[in-house]
Amino acid sequence: MRSASIGAVLTGALALCGSALTVAPAHAAETGVEIKKVSVNGGKSIVFGISRTESFTISVTASDDSGISKDGAFLQIEREKGDDYWSYHGVPSCTASSTTTSTCKLTVQLERDIDLPRNTLAGPWNVYVQLSSKDGDLYSDVYGTHPVKRRSTLNVDASPEPVAKGKTITVTGKLARANWDRYVYAGYTYQSVQLQFRPKDSSTYTTVKTVKTDGAGKLRTGVTANRDGYWRWNFAGTATTPAVRTAGDFVDVR
Repeated sequence: MRSASIGAVLTGALALCGSALTVAPAHAAETGVEIKKVSVNGGKSIVFGISRTESFTISVTASDDSGISKDGAFLQIEREKGDDYWSYHGVPSCTASSTTTSTCKLTVQLERDIDLPRNTLAGPWNVYVQLSSKDGDLYSDVYGTHPVKRRSTLNVDASPEPVAKGKTITVTGKLARANWDRYVYAGYTYQSVQLQFRPKDSSTYTTVKTVKTDGAGKLRTGVTANRDGYWRWNFAGTATTPAVRTAGDFVDVR
């Protein structure tokens, strides 16, 4: 059976700019309603951790020579993969900026009864837009896709501190990401992570080596102590998990 969770809260959200949408072919020839702009989460990926405190906004600006109707508007973001299906949707609040153009906004706020999706559903989600004009024209289609990802965490420890010049510094850490099925952060296994170094008198990090996480998401490697500076891990991210990097851990070399 397919599993699903739905929910949306109508609010007057702040205006958003930019979009990370992958846009589907336009359908303006089929209707008088013209979609001018669609923005999801301000153009950034939607990233869910393991709490129900997350929120995001879908904003659509559209026009028609008769104007956009406040009735019949509907916005949705959804994904189906195998037997799993998730959808967040609702009726947006539409505000006219002129006699022909309106912006419709929907804010989705996860709460007690609005759940997280399954792990399998991280990736590109369809953004569905339904709007009608005052003279009866209708736009109803998947406008494009937008990434929904599992939040990542990463930590670092470089030791010993201080260390004698020429000796080995051991740098450890752990890369984890949200497990939506279990509501925990679990190790992200067998992923490439860059070890980077910044000298004490510099503002620039350079990559020293690339290390893969083990079967628990842990990182461990050794480097030779040459000079004072900061060590950090940098994960570039994947299609389902956002990039993350640590702050620098300072090691005093004597």
